[in-house]
Amino acid sequence: MTAPVLAALASPRRCEILRLTWRRELAAGEIHRALPDVTFGAVSLHLRTLARAGLIDARVDGRFRRYRANRAALGPLAASLERMWRDRLWRLKLLAELDHARRGPRARGASRPRTPKA
Repeated sequence: MTAPVLAALASPRRCEILRLTWRRELAAGEIHRALPDVTFGAVSLHLRTLARAGLIDARVDGRFRRYRANRAALGPLAASLERMWRDRLWRLKLLAELDHARRGPRARGASRPRTPKA
């Protein structure tokens, strides 16, 4: 694994984009709608990082770019990612990481989970 690949996989949002594009090709707008708390600009930056690392392929389709995960670029790690994505504990971990990394205003009544004091 190269440094750009490892850096790209270190972000929970980029891993989620990779998961979304694992089995089907999606336009950037579709990816943005699947990640409602992320701006379109941030999605675009994440896609660029994944593309530079060789983890996602893009093709032009009229006015849109369509993205799909490049499974071959991950080699044997691809099977591990698939197993991880099927795991419910991983999904819970992802939700916690995404909530922790969230920026901007929260919906009324929503608060960040409190961590117990030591």
